[in-house]
Amino acid sequence: MKITLLQRDIYWCEPDKNRRELERMMEESPGSDLYVMPEMFTSGFCMTPAKVAEQSQDSTTLEWMRRLAVDGHCALAGSMAIEENDRYYNRFYFVFPDGSEQHYDKHHLFTYGGEQWAYTSGTNRVIVSYKGVRILLQICYDLRFPVWSRNKNDYDLILYVANWPASRIPVWDILLPARALENQCYVAGVNRIGADPLCSYNGHSIAINAYGKELIALGEKETSSSFFLDMESLQTFRRNFPVLEDRDKFDII
Repeated sequence: MKITLLQRDIYWCEPDKNRRELERMMEESPGSDLYVMPEMFTSGFCMTPAKVAEQSQDSTTLEWMRRLAVDGHCALAGSMAIEENDRYYNRFYFVFPDGSEQHYDKHHLFTYGGEQWAYTSGTNRVIVSYKGVRILLQICYDLRFPVWSRNKNDYDLILYVANWPASRIPVWDILLPARALENQCYVAGVNRIGADPLCSYNGHSIAINAYGKELIALGEKETSSSFFLDMESLQTFRRNFPVLEDRDKFDII
């Protein structure tokens, strides 16, 4: 599977411009099986969701993702603000080539930034299956909570989409490889660059294999880059070095 990470600046609360720029980036990186965009890619990390949230049953951006997925015979992934039943969610959509979707609502809301006052926490961990790969969907602050992402032999890749500030980027750089090593899986983290009214962002989007080896690193500029999953190599590594079989057994309540 070929996966392309799209690292870019996000126009503040301007969904049309953000969609156009992301579509341009995809057109410049053709032939990928999956395109991954940052957290809240239509608006930036906005804590006034009434300004930017789209209705779950009538989302312009979700329809845009479906169109690109169907026309491009590919999958798209990224999060945005969604209103559903009078509540707001930071929702990570994974749209398949046939236009169907699954989604994950961010579980760990960023209390330091007041996200818990603006959005509702999701309660379900979500794993999607695509082209024979099981993919765990996670958003930004979730990265700091390893129990939530513990591999129970039920996924092969974690996708983290983020608006992770430059001031705390060393944490991002450390925890992404840690999640790959402890869960014996691939990890891809897609962060934004640029600035919003409160923070600046410097990217550092990256893909890592189960050995903790860097596959691609996008640095601190607007760019895209692709990597390939080698599932045969991953399964061989897991058979020969069965770390996951020795994991602590527990249930998340």
